[in-house]
Amino acid sequence: MSDATSSYIVTGMTCGHCVASVTEEVQEIPGVTDVSVDLASGRLSVTSSGALDDDAVRAAVEEAGYQLA
Repeated sequence: MSDATSSYIVTGMTCGHCVASVTEEVQEIPGVTDVSVDLASGRLSVTSSGALDDDAVRAAVEEAGYQLA
């Protein structure tokens, strides 16, 4: 099975620490193999080895203190 990549927009990030917090939380989701966060656009790209649960991503982003748009 090939990896799947999902994209989201995170609101409220203002600095590199914000990016690190979101990255750290999302990386803990089972099956996630890569996380990329672009501070300027707020784009969060998540690569996973299987189907990704959007609710798990939302919960991880909220745990980091931010919201999905």
